[in-house]
Amino acid sequence: MLLWINGPFGGGKTQAAYELKRRLPGSVVCDPEHVGFGLHRMAPPQLRGDFQDLAAWRQGVYEVLDLSLRSYEGAVIAPMTLIEPAYFEETVGRLREAGHEVHHFALLAERETVLRRLTERGLGRGLRRESFAVRRLDLCLERLRGPQFAEHVHTDRVSVPQVADRIAESAGLTLEPNTDGALRHRLRRIRIGLRHIRFD
Repeated sequence: MLLWINGPFGGGKTQAAYELKRRLPGSVVCDPEHVGFGLHRMAPPQLRGDFQDLAAWRQGVYEVLDLSLRSYEGAVIAPMTLIEPAYFEETVGRLREAGHEVHHFALLAERETVLRRLTERGLGRGLRRESFAVRRLDLCLERLRGPQFAEHVHTDRVSVPQVADRIAESAGLTLEPNTDGALRHRLRRIRIGLRHIRFD
């Protein structure tokens, strides 16, 4: 089973993915962004645009997830913003056509909520280091509200564990109980955020 967690940049995809992994024994996070990072590092800096525009990214993501779903017994979790309908069909759609059980979720929130989350992860620099995410925010929210990108999960007034509960329930999965207190939950979110900071 594939759980593709979509949403705007700063929408909580990574936090939800790792909360699911923590509470779903045998599950694994396969982050499609790493394929893009590799392609960027191969290319001269002046040629680095949106790596999703590269056919190699879409093909690579499909092949890695197809292999994982065929060969790995646990649930596969893919947190990735993907809003171009044609690219969505080349990845998520192809995986469905290949016979895999794919559950897609778009995490949605009000614009102000996403901007606040982006500011929080800006390491004291506000939104300056999140300029790409801010530029794409309105388009992301508009596209992801469409029916092609359902199922929609609204996250403004729910916690990360509650988002994971909603995703698992919809996919017919049973998560282990969430035993984190407020402090442990906060520290876990900080640790996950720090592990996913990009410096290139």
